[in-house]
Amino acid sequence: MTSPAPQSGLEVKFWGVRGSIPACGPRFEEYGGNTPCVEIRCGGRLVVVDAGTGLQAFGVDLAANAPAEIDIVLSHLHLDHVGGLPFFRPALMADRLVRLHCGNLRGETAEEALDRLFSPPLFPVSLGQLPSAFEHVGFKAGDTLRLGDGLAIRTIPLNHPGGATGYRFDHGGRAVCYISDIEHEEPWPPPDLAGFVRGADLVIYDGMFSETEYLRCRGWGHSTWEKGVALCDAAGVQALAIFHLHPQHDDAYLRKVDAEIKVRMPGGFLAREGQVILFPAVE
Repeated sequence: MTSPAPQSGLEVKFWGVRGSIPACGPRFEEYGGNTPCVEIRCGGRLVVVDAGTGLQAFGVDLAANAPAEIDIVLSHLHLDHVGGLPFFRPALMADRLVRLHCGNLRGETAEEALDRLFSPPLFPVSLGQLPSAFEHVGFKAGDTLRLGDGLAIRTIPLNHPGGATGYRFDHGGRAVCYISDIEHEEPWPPPDLAGFVRGADLVIYDGMFSETEYLRCRGWGHSTWEKGVALCDAAGVQALAIFHLHPQHDDAYLRKVDAEIKVRMPGGFLAREGQVILFPAVE
């Protein structure tokens, strides 16, 4: 079951940490195989970041305890970040509202794009045909996203094909930043991104490629763990969760990478499915 949410401070739980496609089989059990989905609790307030295949397991975990309204903030609309939406249990409940926030479409909502994806012949039903109600909210990456109960989430545009949005959650004197999907640029890191994550308790960062792999995949919109460490060094951040893991990197490979990261940055690690991190309030 979902761990009890702290009454103050921040809680992070990883439900999906892979990029591109799910990774299946015994070689991928330790770090997990679902695509991006992260549960963020700001005190008792739930926000979900991205709706990859990990969203299905999260919905099962929530079950009847799901709040009446659920906010999902999307980094962007690539399939690995939205493919879990029709399988999210609260979306199959008639008395629930699922609110989708999208910031990489120049202020437009994601409704039209998702209707194209979730419709025949690619999918049997649209999101609008599911029992729950869906509400679509568009904003421009870089704006502050203000939810109905006063929770404010800062955002930043990221370098990714078609655009993507990074998020910063501040609550109880603690801060968590979600920076995926992103391709690093030169010089690195850019001052605006370093300023955005500065002082955060945790940065969740796209480290899909090794440095050798990246040389073959320039322009694909992803980065390396080394660039995540460089960003944290520049911004005074002590904890780094490498995320959006390559679907072909198995547990044995990732254990070695995890050890390399810890040598370079003791507070760095590879995110694992099911991992929970608590940041008690300091105010």
